[in-house]
Amino acid sequence: MTQVVNSLYEQDILLWVEETVAKLRAHDFENLDLENLIGEVESLGISQKKELISRLITLLEHLLKRLYVNIPYNYNGWERTIRNQRNELQVLLKQVPSLKTRWDDSFADAWEIALKTVCEEYREVEFPDQWKFSSDLPIMLSERFWETE
Repeated sequence: MTQVVNSLYEQDILLWVEETVAKLRAHDFENLDLENLIGEVESLGISQKKELISRLITLLEHLLKRLYVNIPYNYNGWERTIRNQRNELQVLLKQVPSLKTRWDDSFADAWEIALKTVCEEYREVEFPDQWKFSSDLPIMLSERFWETE
């Protein structure tokens, strides 16, 4: 009977990370688990892109609700979520400035998903097919669109 021995990466990722960092600091490049290291570094970038789109989806969903769903009781909660997502986006973009180059594509993807979601949630509300305001980054992170409606 053969026994499969799992790598440290599969057994305890935190311990694997600590050992990998120690090896990097010691310049012990020959003993690095390169395949898993490459995978982890790659996943960092993917994770950042996903966070940008996820936060944009939430921001757009709540902007759409605040702009088009006439339930004043919910306005405060929607506006709070808008503020929170904007703050989190500012932090993310400060930490990962290269995400700014992905803003337009991410916005387009997020818009599709956000629109689909709010249309399913509020079937009686007529939402626009396209975002009718500016999608420029500084404007999206500051403008109170519902006050200009």
